[in-house]
Amino acid sequence: MNTIADFNAAVSRRQFFRKNGIGLGAASLATLLPGNLSGLSNSAVPAELQKVAPKAKRVIYLSMLGAPSQLDLFDYKPKLKERFAEDLSGYLKEQGQRLTGMTSGQAKFPLAPSIFKFKQFGKSGAWISDLLPHTAKMADDITIIKSMNTEAINHEPANQLCYTGSQQNGKPSLGSWLAYGLGSQNQDLPNFVVLHAQHTGPGNVQAISSRLWGSGFLPGKHAGVAFRPKGDPVLFLRDAPGIDRDLRRNMLDSLNTLNQKSYDAVGDDEIQTRMQQYEMAFRMQASVPELSDLSSEDEKTREMYGPQSKTPGSFASSCILARRMMERGVQFVQIFHRGWDQHGNLPSHIKPQCKDIDQPCWALIQDLKQRGMLDDTLVIWGGEFGRTVYSQGTLTETNYGRDHHPRAFTMWMAGGGVKGGEVYGETDDFGYNITENPVHISDLHTTILHQLGIDHHKLTFKYQGLDQKLTGVKPTKVITDILS
Repeated sequence: MNTIADFNAAVSRRQFFRKNGIGLGAASLATLLPGNLSGLSNSAVPAELQKVAPKAKRVIYLSMLGAPSQLDLFDYKPKLKERFAEDLSGYLKEQGQRLTGMTSGQAKFPLAPSIFKFKQFGKSGAWISDLLPHTAKMADDITIIKSMNTEAINHEPANQLCYTGSQQNGKPSLGSWLAYGLGSQNQDLPNFVVLHAQHTGPGNVQAISSRLWGSGFLPGKHAGVAFRPKGDPVLFLRDAPGIDRDLRRNMLDSLNTLNQKSYDAVGDDEIQTRMQQYEMAFRMQASVPELSDLSSEDEKTREMYGPQSKTPGSFASSCILARRMMERGVQFVQIFHRGWDQHGNLPSHIKPQCKDIDQPCWALIQDLKQRGMLDDTLVIWGGEFGRTVYSQGTLTETNYGRDHHPRAFTMWMAGGGVKGGEVYGETDDFGYNITENPVHISDLHTTILHQLGIDHHKLTFKYQGLDQKLTGVKPTKVITDILS
């Protein structure tokens, strides 16, 4: 008895109906629909997902991992200088403050005003720190949201909530949900790309995992493809010596024939995913080298992004690469910039971090605007939570640290139907609690989907007997006040 042969020949009742019913139905539908609705390309949101006409076609998410201090960048609290070193122990107890293990043992919680200077900019009069002079110049291009909040108080669960919609492992990332819902506009590049920019700050560098750009229970083809900051952007991009393109094509064709036989036998969707990934890898071998070669960028553009634009893997060069991807039909690019976890020595550690990102962020917005792309490109900047108003560790007039603070933090958005020159939300005198227009991370996700024309209730995937969603089951809202 050949059990392997018997297994390969077996077709379950479920496989039969799936392959003959759904497969034939999809084939028939494809002959009736135009290409962009049959999944061959995507210039419009599928009708079954659409809620409103999309304002944005693509997204660039600038992720400041480690959590930038909103009190030193955007949330100006001048009255705190009068209360320097005041012990907030009683206030924190009254507020029911959750403490991390890093500050729970402190005898006192001295109030630490920012040592940096702030000025007002733009038609909104936004207060912006002198750490971000270029960001200040584009105050009328962005909406600053000062009332972001989250439940998670530690990095890993907070990042998972921020980038997957859940603190639990195994959920698809935001970019994967969009790749799943929107399809692809470019058959030669992934729809979701992740860039890991180098940082120069000496602060803590939080470890991150591919869960933040993984596909979770969605088909693996929707996972983000991480480009390396140096060397070949993708490992094994080049063919081995002696392997030319024709031979590689023949090898893949033979491999696909074997994989197709396996799929026909057992009906495992992951086999199809593997086949699609092989094909994408083959096309990327031709498309990625041209994409990642920034030598074709003119000198004026390089100067706009700053001196680090010619350094491979820098935040500046990553922003240029992100714009080039947008031009080529990639719909979601996420740039991770680590090193913002400043528990101590914040004043000296935050300066190089801001220098890394300030001019490139401004240049990216101006670059997109000049090319007529900002109106339909949504740009998001921010971290996973905020920082405390009290000092972690020793406080002096020139030095302090800040612990994690999920109750209130700041992000900004631009383009893609978002108003420019707006400040949304407010916090109390301590920058501790939100006093006006709270925005939860899930509200941000709902708004991103809305700007892409997607009804967040309809973007679902059946898993473990449930219609899973990026936004979960709790009520969320679109931040309509910041939309044009």
